[in-house]
Amino acid sequence: MSYTVHDSAIVDEGASIGEGSRIWHWVHICGGARIGKGCSLGQNVFVGNAVSIGDNVKIQNNVSVYDNVTLEDDVFCGPSMVFTNVYNPRSAVNRKAEYRDTLVKKGATLGANSTIVCGTTIGRYAFVGAGAVINQDVPDYALMVGVPAKQIGWMSEYGERLDLPLTGEATTVCEHTGDVYHLKNGQISKELGQG
Repeated sequence: MSYTVHDSAIVDEGASIGEGSRIWHWVHICGGARIGKGCSLGQNVFVGNAVSIGDNVKIQNNVSVYDNVTLEDDVFCGPSMVFTNVYNPRSAVNRKAEYRDTLVKKGATLGANSTIVCGTTIGRYAFVGAGAVINQDVPDYALMVGVPAKQIGWMSEYGERLDLPLTGEATTVCEHTGDVYHLKNGQISKELGQG
């Protein structure tokens, strides 16, 4: 086995787990799950059948990744953050045929206790603050906070707030990497820096 599984964890037959991944205490991974290389699943994590997790994903304690959730490479899921897959659940109404897809793109951070309402896409390197509730798509590099979440700024790939306005045209440099970020038409583009 090229990955590590704690004795208390349950990995159902058929699950695919990539090399170097670490599965910690009381994790349950369903048989249809696909998990990439170098991932870390913290204590009490649940991963459903129709779930795809990329490489180098960190899922902190007490997170349930339900069916129809896709996490691309380098996603960070903070402690006790929440995914959903039914928009209007009722105990007495079976809505398994109505699951909505949720996509979290490469490098995004989902802060502790945040909630991602199903059917949304979280953009590349977006940053969802602790406790925020996402009920709409999030642009690449956006910094989102509040209930419901609103964009208050932009974040670098390094995880620092960028000195850019929400709208208009502007350019800034990440002080940690030297990468140059351009804002134009509500979108961020990046040039590699010299550092």
